[in-house]
Amino acid sequence: MATICLYQDTRHEEPLHWIRSQLGIGYLSRRNDGISEIRINGFKQVRTILSWLLPYTRFKKVQARVIYRACDLLARKEMSALTKKDKIFLCHCLLTVQEHNYATRRKKTFRELCTAIGLTP
Repeated sequence: MATICLYQDTRHEEPLHWIRSQLGIGYLSRRNDGISEIRINGFKQVRTILSWLLPYTRFKKVQARVIYRACDLLARKEMSALTKKDKIFLCHCLLTVQEHNYATRRKKTFRELCTAIGLTP
């Protein structure tokens, strides 16, 4: 699943309503921790939003491009129709996003990613 989340303090959520109305997709919810969020789910929807946002993206541009390419593939093909080459491509996409994120938790290896999507490297 691909998801774009936009977060805002619930006291200032009005811009999120505007963004959702402009995009015409996604849903807005209020979390228990005082944060409101718009969630846009699905490969086609994420691909569409990224195609609109990529020209204006300043931070996380590498991740946005790679996620766009992965979503493009996954929007065109069912998971069962993915070739070995497609799956390896997706593993490399995941590795690229992982390498460019600031996450402090343990990152997955290429072998772990391949195993997760049904490949044995």
